[in-house]
Amino acid sequence: MLYRRHLRIKVLQALYAYYSDSTADLSAGERQLLQSINKLYELFIYQLSFLLEVKRFAEQRVEDNKLKYYPTEDDLDPNLKFVQNKVFQLIENSKDFQRKEKAFKVNWGQEQELVRRFYNILKESEIYSAYMHSKTRSLDEDKKFFLKITDTLLSENELLKSFYEEKSVYFVDGYDLVILLLIKFFEIINDKFLPETLLPAIYKTEGVANNEDEAFVRKLYRKVILNEEENTKILEGKTSNWDYDRVPLMDIILLKMAIIELQEMETIPVKVTLNEYIELAKYFSTTNSRTFVNGVLDRLIHEFKEQGKINKMGRGLVD
Repeated sequence: MLYRRHLRIKVLQALYAYYSDSTADLSAGERQLLQSINKLYELFIYQLSFLLEVKRFAEQRVEDNKLKYYPTEDDLDPNLKFVQNKVFQLIENSKDFQRKEKAFKVNWGQEQELVRRFYNILKESEIYSAYMHSKTRSLDEDKKFFLKITDTLLSENELLKSFYEEKSVYFVDGYDLVILLLIKFFEIINDKFLPETLLPAIYKTEGVANNEDEAFVRKLYRKVILNEEENTKILEGKTSNWDYDRVPLMDIILLKMAIIELQEMETIPVKVTLNEYIELAKYFSTTNSRTFVNGVLDRLIHEFKEQGKINKMGRGLVD
């Protein structure tokens, strides 16, 4: 389920923590990196479960309103579009989701106030109003509703973030990434998602004999650290226009990760590596970092090609 960019981000975060701690240990850091990726999946299940809990809360509200002493017409004949959303039904009926929710011991029994507050925010939103007043009913519309509330209400809910902060530090670090995973999941879910259908795994290559994604994570993390001295010399020779010691640590780490990909990741095209690290510099470092990283990598790629240090398997991976 995670794209390589997501994996690069997790490695970047782990390397930044390693280089920021003078007592850091490579093996311990690698274990924490892999655990942080596994925790992304746990948080993914938590978030799906939370949305289902909001639906159940809404269902209970519908029943409670019918029992009012003086119920209104809307109380007696409620709009059930939200609680009958087809995405809710697909997730709730998923046996794999049920197993994983149980395995992670997800329970919202003591968090009904959090659920209630999110439900009230949802009900007051324009997204909810437009959805509930729409006359059409389809899985496509239900998916779009989920995408909107995930991208806006779920991504910005500070109360929910605070709840997860108390659960695990990994949940806090991975919150935004899991929002992207949820969006991806809601985009691909369809009427072929049966109760027996397995949820997407955290790694795309999980379950096969050689988990290439996990191997990519391990190799990228370890090689950056193990090749520290050599790669530092390479970068010092390519940053003559800047004082190397004043280059942001984030930029240095991004460049060292790119060097490992260029020289040792045989199946990743050069252009992919170049574009990926320029984009990561844009989002995770300073205003000028994108231009800086682009310039340094352009020179490194040209030099590595001349020296025969870029070894790629497959046509078109070098150019």
